[in-house]
Amino acid sequence: MGELTAALGVGAAVILVAALAVRVSVRLGLPSLLLYLAIGVLLGEAGLGIQFSDADLTQALGLAALVLILVEGGLTTRWSDIRPALGAGIVLSTVGVLVSIGVAGVGLHYLLGLDWRTALLWGAVLASTDAAAVFSVLRTLPITRRLAGSLEMESGINDAPSYIAVVLLAGTAPITGQAALLMVYELLVGGMIGAALGWAGAHALRRAALPATGLYPLATVAVCVAAYAGGQAAHASGLLAAYLCGLVLGNAKLPHRSDTLSFAEGLGWLAQIGLFVLLGLFASPGRLLDALVPGLVAGAVITFLARPVSVALSVSWFRMPWREQVFLSWAGLRGAVPVVLTMIPLSEGRPGAELLVDAVFVLVVVLTLVQGTTLKPLARLLGLDSAAHTQEVHVDVASLDELNASLLQVTIPKGSKLHGVYVSELRLPRGATVSLVARAGGAFTPAPATRLQEGDQVLVVTTEDVRDAAEARLRAIDRAGRYARWRGETGSL
Repeated sequence: MGELTAALGVGAAVILVAALAVRVSVRLGLPSLLLYLAIGVLLGEAGLGIQFSDADLTQALGLAALVLILVEGGLTTRWSDIRPALGAGIVLSTVGVLVSIGVAGVGLHYLLGLDWRTALLWGAVLASTDAAAVFSVLRTLPITRRLAGSLEMESGINDAPSYIAVVLLAGTAPITGQAALLMVYELLVGGMIGAALGWAGAHALRRAALPATGLYPLATVAVCVAAYAGGQAAHASGLLAAYLCGLVLGNAKLPHRSDTLSFAEGLGWLAQIGLFVLLGLFASPGRLLDALVPGLVAGAVITFLARPVSVALSVSWFRMPWREQVFLSWAGLRGAVPVVLTMIPLSEGRPGAELLVDAVFVLVVVLTLVQGTTLKPLARLLGLDSAAHTQEVHVDVASLDELNASLLQVTIPKGSKLHGVYVSELRLPRGATVSLVARAGGAFTPAPATRLQEGDQVLVVTTEDVRDAAEARLRAIDRAGRYARWRGETGSL
């Protein structure tokens, strides 16, 4: 009982400190995952002296956290946001992963002197972008829907092929053509299981009469976790099944949807905090100095060679402008996923696995620090941050679900052509209306003659049926002004 009490006390303290760290990270402009890693390191052997080196347990807990992060990502992703990027996202998360593995493997073979299989293993570990980092960082950036949708879809799907590739390369069996067929099978079957359980779960939840509101979020998340288990049981990709199940459920007309999304967001934060603290606890700072050069070399290869090549070969077919390709290349954030994947060869006892773990830890810290803090300036430099940024505000009021309505928050950025537009000139579709404007520390209910200004926070109440049309109209005016329709601007991308 004494150990349990101590564990619960430490866990509660870590979560509270991590929650406060989010505010610190926002003020400093640092990704919060770096602070979580720092908390874990401080608790570990170099700090308070907690000894933790169980690779199998780290892998198991890491995968469990990754499942919850993917579930939260799927549930909170709107189909209308990723639909413009569907083809690019799928190709980038499948073909792009294979290209990245191949290019990184060649580079690391010649630069670090690794044998071919080990070099490709390093490439497979580093091929996956991190869902937690992408979801938390990119949803705060005012970039186009196609660009944000491509990155979100890639990060939600590419964990699955990367995981399969790491498992294959970490073993000793020769890689043959059957491995490619196995990967295709695992992805297809995992995707079908996830989509099927999401569809069935949505129908069941709409017809269920559960005795308490709080049971609906629990049941929704449980369906997604069951999709992961079902995918693994069928020797398919459970990670892809969990994400697609969440995506289907999140875009279905679920009862108490706002409560479900809030609950999923809380679980996602808990999973991120636990995962990064665990990985920081597992790290051995005393060994990181020896892994500094391999980690920096691997980071340079993946960032400046493998990632740009994979992006160019994946999205050029979709007529994506070079500016967006540059941003996609730089926004391939690495986080906990590569570190979790390194536990697989470490558990298998593969020679050199310890160096891989340490090198990837160094790489993740450096790339997260460099990339995460420069995404917003890069978007501004490339001219990709001009779109009016809308985001759903999760309000815990049941009447929103009953009215089939949504509440949107629109931020009018500097240089937006929404500046100076009268509310009456927005001409939002029937069913959508501007309900509140926050300006200079105050808020007021606007009249038709109210003129919008840069820096305004505008709340728009809209029915679900016209939500997409309302967002498109706001984007169109942001780009082309009050005469957007005359100029042919539709705001569709």
